[in-house]
Amino acid sequence: MTELFDVIETGGRRPRRWIGLAVVLVLVGVPVVGLLSSRDPMAEPASEPTPGSSRTSADSAPSTSGGLNRVLNAPNALHARAPDDGDMEVLDVVFPDGQRAEVRYPAKLNLDRLGSRPFHSVWVDGRYRQLVAPYNGEAEVTKGGKPIREFAPNVTLWPRQSGSASYGQVLLFAFGPWRVAMYDRWQGLDFTDRVALAQRLRGKVTGDGYLTLSVKDTGDVESATDTGSGAGPVEIRMARPGEIAMGDPVGPQLWFGGGTDGTVMLIPTPDCKEPRTPPRPGRWQGRAVRDVCRGGMRIGATGDERFVTTALDGIRVKLK
Repeated sequence: MTELFDVIETGGRRPRRWIGLAVVLVLVGVPVVGLLSSRDPMAEPASEPTPGSSRTSADSAPSTSGGLNRVLNAPNALHARAPDDGDMEVLDVVFPDGQRAEVRYPAKLNLDRLGSRPFHSVWVDGRYRQLVAPYNGEAEVTKGGKPIREFAPNVTLWPRQSGSASYGQVLLFAFGPWRVAMYDRWQGLDFTDRVALAQRLRGKVTGDGYLTLSVKDTGDVESATDTGSGAGPVEIRMARPGEIAMGDPVGPQLWFGGGTDGTVMLIPTPDCKEPRTPPRPGRWQGRAVRDVCRGGMRIGATGDERFVTTALDGIRVKLK
């Protein structure tokens, strides 16, 4: 009997057998405003990353040679320093699509200490996939093992973990110091899709350490493998600000926190419609989850009631 996630790695778009077991995405502190649903492979992180200094600028280079197969313990988050302005602090941030903004927030929220991570999404021939910076970095996916295969010097494929519901194998991207994971879903990507995504997804680290993501046009790729089964080139595009998929906002975002402390999500939303009722994850583990939308920015927060109230009342974002 054919099992879930059976995929054939050769030829065109046909099912193939998925190999092995992949790590559950450790992002339990991020079940906010439907950004991650109860279907996501999440688990409570063992500990909060130690706050550190800002990342340095780097291009899309891998940290290991011959594939990502070592355990790196560096937190997969940016701890930018916020100038103190009395009871308020200010962070200059960059969203994954390159949009810059100024974030003013009550100092008691400690957003700089919580650290920020990028969230974005991509459409591959009409199929939506999340691009998530794993809370515990590369080790969360690799566990020190070896990948199933290498698609590029900075892109490797890792096995699925049993019990990860509708999620399958994991593509792990290395962009400078950042690690970005794409967990496959029910309608699995085939070999051609994965090759195309590995070739065309680009990451660039800004001078102040933020990661931006984009997709190269097919004309910029020097390979003839970016084609489907007689269907032409694989269509790949990044999700747009304010875009919704499966009831959740999927455009470029920044997540602050994600462990046992509170979590804040900043979601550019041009039309700023009235906030939706938080879906299932908003009520997960009894944690308070609310959101507001003002000035083209949707702000979601989870944690204890005081943290959530302070975040929603006090955070102001000015797009540049």
